Amino acid sequence: MGAAYLVVRAEVPDPGDRAPFDHWYATDHLPWAIRVFGARRGWRCWSRTNPAVHYAFYEFADVAEAQAATASDKSAPLVADFDRVWGNRAPRGREILEIVQETGPSTA
Repeated sequence: MGAAYLVVRAEVPDPGDRAPFDHWYATDHLPWAIRVFGARRGWRCWSRTNPAVHYAFYEFADVAEAQAATASDKSAPLVADFDRVWGNRAPRGREILEIVQETGPSTA
């Protein structure tokens, strides 16, 4: 089994919400989620294709670790806080991804 990632995709359709969302995620939600999940690390991105889309990535050793970290007893406070702050203004979805192949430039 390879490394695994939890990816959270949120849509922030109102341009007026983008800066407050960005600040909240950077200073509150991301650091808290990394601690709660016990993730190796986390990072986030704004889509350059669709500026309303925000992605957060959390890295784990494997799928079992990602699944355990995101069990409802651990993630419930994070979900509740996100819902309290953003309600339906930033719909989101989550996926656990497993690395099955990595490659680099050819040396031939």
